[in-house]
Amino acid sequence: MNSDGMDSSAAQPSWERRVNNGEAAQRLLDGDAELMLRVREGDEACFTVLLERHRNAVIHFLYRMVLNQAVAEELAQDVFLRVYRFRRNYEPTAKFTTWLFRIATHLGLNWIRDGRHEKTQESLDQEQDGARQVRDRSRTVEQEMVYQARLREVRQAIETLPSKQRAAVMMHKYEELGYAEIANVSRCSESAVKSLLFRAYESLRMRLAHMA
Repeated sequence: MNSDGMDSSAAQPSWERRVNNGEAAQRLLDGDAELMLRVREGDEACFTVLLERHRNAVIHFLYRMVLNQAVAEELAQDVFLRVYRFRRNYEPTAKFTTWLFRIATHLGLNWIRDGRHEKTQESLDQEQDGARQVRDRSRTVEQEMVYQARLREVRQAIETLPSKQRAAVMMHKYEELGYAEIANVSRCSESAVKSLLFRAYESLRMRLAHMA
């Protein structure tokens, strides 16, 4: 109630109430955004929560882009440094993870464009070691060898894609982001995302046709 005996919410313009209600709903739907708003105000404990919650997912995403575990971990550290550095610029206009993966994608693409993605035997060994750790025990040794060979060939095929196509495939196939989310991360239209994915999957289909 205000001083005139009127309900303050009733006195508020309807469009303003809708805006406020929409922002409240967005925050409820995205707890990460609420944490990040607290980080923006200087709450370092909330930043630690976000770091612990998303660090592994960011490393995993970047590893699929750069195919080197050490580089992925280094880039992930840079991602969260940037999140903290630019915390005062954060606005909850999209999901926190959309903003986070936009930063990760930008850094990953920059690393690839800088020509620092020479594939080494070490990165291949890491890929194989990681795959062996989650090996399906129901497969025979021979079946496992065939599976690992096919997996390695798929990864190598993805690596040959242009950087933007590769990033789109990583987000769509492995992070299971929708077209709208990928467009938001990549700062392009949904139609551009669909075109990128169409060309990428067509290239992969042709390159891996012998495996069908």
